[in-house]
Amino acid sequence: MTVRLISIVVPMLNEAGHIGRLVTDIAAQDFEGDVEMLVADGGSTDGSPAEMREAADRCGVAVTMLDNPAGWVSQGLNACIRRAAGDLIVRLDCHSNYPRDYLRRLAVVAEETGAWNVGGIVVPEGSTRTERAVACAMDSPFGGIGWTRKAASGDRVEVDTVTFGAFRPDAFTRAGLYDEALARNQDDELNLRIRRAGGKIVMDPAITVSYTPRGSYRKVLRQYYEYGFWKVPVMRKHGQVLSARSLAPVALVGSVAGLAAASLALPAARWALAAELALYGSLALASGVASARGRGEPLRLVPRVLAAYPAFHVGYGAGMVGGLLRSLGRRAARDA
Repeated sequence: MTVRLISIVVPMLNEAGHIGRLVTDIAAQDFEGDVEMLVADGGSTDGSPAEMREAADRCGVAVTMLDNPAGWVSQGLNACIRRAAGDLIVRLDCHSNYPRDYLRRLAVVAEETGAWNVGGIVVPEGSTRTERAVACAMDSPFGGIGWTRKAASGDRVEVDTVTFGAFRPDAFTRAGLYDEALARNQDDELNLRIRRAGGKIVMDPAITVSYTPRGSYRKVLRQYYEYGFWKVPVMRKHGQVLSARSLAPVALVGSVAGLAAASLALPAARWALAAELALYGSLALASGVASARGRGEPLRLVPRVLAAYPAFHVGYGAGMVGGLLRSLGRRAARDA
């Protein structure tokens, strides 16, 4: 498959602060073929659609604006994909920055591997202290969902899923579009269907995306709560746990809650709870220090890094508990 035209698809909702950089990144791409950009706006109230058009005109980027009245990412992406004419459909996000070789590298990997979906690694980067701390926490095996040990090999490798992704149009024909019943985890769910349909997903660590984390712990907590909450419908739909790692946060939340309740009556439970929290704190501290040093951050940032870990884990674990309770409630209602 030769990639002559790339269709960029972007869901958007109140992203005025990120549009200029996104369009500038797209205009600077060194891909020698043609590029079209389709943006689905979910009802922005901050002037994002007008700013997107102005930025595209200023940078010479061909953009088609679509309405996404549902507001969710899945519906917006599907609307764009239905209009896309490219040999490769590249899903981008307004919160990320893309090096000038990004599209070219995706096209090369797609051509050389025949994979249905290809992608790279996410490099979290922030400007404020909280964003930098969250980036440190994400960029470690103890932290965020974007970390993968396979990136260390430096070689292209077949994986279960990639962030964002560049799809052959056949992937949607044979595996279907994004599941519009999902507000989160739609990428993981689609990639699972791609693999079940016989497709291959390839990650090339030479391809990088710079991602700006949420700027407050409250927003991080909410973000990861939603990740955990919407993981449950995906597991129920396909009848399988997507990864053992995804169960660790809910195991943490469940064990801490259970031991805290039992400690009201059992001294042994208090000792067990203290030991678990001490172990968690030790792992968080070691991971936070290593990540901060590895990224060239000052050690005075470490306390902020430590605050990010429970925002990830408690948010995700509590989200899975919420998703399980909703699932059980719906099942009970159907049975009744």
